[in-house]
Amino acid sequence: MEQYDICVIGAGPAGLFCAIHAAAPGFKVLLLEKMDEPGKKLLLSGTGQCNITHAGEMRDFLAHYGEHGKWLKPALFSFTNKALIAFFQERCLSMMTEENGKVFPETRQSSDVLAVLLKECKTRGVEIHCGEPVTGITHHAEGFVIVTPRATYRSTVIVITTGGRSYPKTGSTGDGYRFCESLGQPVTETAPALTPLLIRNFPFAALAGISFEQMPFTVWRDGKKIGEHKGDVLFTHLGVSGPGILDASRNILPDDLIKLSFVGAMKREEFTADLSRRVEENRTWQVSTILAAYPIPERLNRKLLKISDIPDDLKCNHFSAEQRTRLVTNCTEFPLTVTAPGGFAVAMVTRGGVALEGVNMKTMESKIVPKLYFAGEVLDIDGDTGGYNLQAAFSTGYLASEGIRKRLEEKSQLLGE
Repeated sequence: MEQYDICVIGAGPAGLFCAIHAAAPGFKVLLLEKMDEPGKKLLLSGTGQCNITHAGEMRDFLAHYGEHGKWLKPALFSFTNKALIAFFQERCLSMMTEENGKVFPETRQSSDVLAVLLKECKTRGVEIHCGEPVTGITHHAEGFVIVTPRATYRSTVIVITTGGRSYPKTGSTGDGYRFCESLGQPVTETAPALTPLLIRNFPFAALAGISFEQMPFTVWRDGKKIGEHKGDVLFTHLGVSGPGILDASRNILPDDLIKLSFVGAMKREEFTADLSRRVEENRTWQVSTILAAYPIPERLNRKLLKISDIPDDLKCNHFSAEQRTRLVTNCTEFPLTVTAPGGFAVAMVTRGGVALEGVNMKTMESKIVPKLYFAGEVLDIDGDTGGYNLQAAFSTGYLASEGIRKRLEEKSQLLGE
């Protein structure tokens, strides 16, 4: 059995970054990856362009991780977005920031990000074994025994960075959760996140491709409003997507109701009053002409009139109160019933994972199993779109490496004494 100081399981961004920074002189580091190549999911990030992080102050990041931003604070502040950008720029991969704050490599190639990480692993002596899935882990007083189809290894420390269950073709199939179960580490229920929504009897399938900037929408469950959101929304053939919908999807369940506002920031009462004023001032105009004055795409205008049972040639002087109420509702609170969030095959990340109460937020070490660490999406952490998830992966990987190095250095000092 070959002996290592550190074994990292999963060669995604969190695993690679952890291995790089844990590989101090004198420490033997092994990185195991079940796929034939490392970084499969990283290569897909940002449609292959790799939105690596987001600009701005780190304190503003915390609100982009749902209820778990506070838990992530030590990791995010241990290795910030500025530190991440500097890491790559120091290795000759320049970064660029878009107007919306998203940060990409100037080459717009995720493969260049991966190349930097792999080169740094090689420089620091990290052994990477690809095509070698872990089939079992056991814990004992001196560390861990890791079994693969090729070999059995011993390691003082283990880091699980296997990702979640999203994009399973890249190797993210929930392996880390199974390892945790065998070791007695609690895992919360998992579900797709950052995923499009499938809509029951979706009425806008023919309008697929139409998008709306900063659309207000609300989420309802059992007749109660459970969320109020604002973000870019996109019509698909099967439902709705876009950054606003993706960010909200972590808390959306089948049969929830999504109410879209097509008139921007105008509230229902404002729109009702404005529409009534226009109708009264232009009694001989067609209702369709009045509706065209609002910033709603023409094709959608026609569809909203049809759904509201308003003929194209109906004039304002024949516009009934009932028709007006239907049109106001459909323009400001159009109801869509969620069949289901998109599955793991299309979800960008996983909601749920290794329970945070079982992990030390300052070191990423398990509170239950000594010398067991975690980083990345395997944790019960999911961020908004815009580079927040990759930043969390790099930051937690870095913080885990710091905790590991401190532990191993203290052990070395004790043995030396």
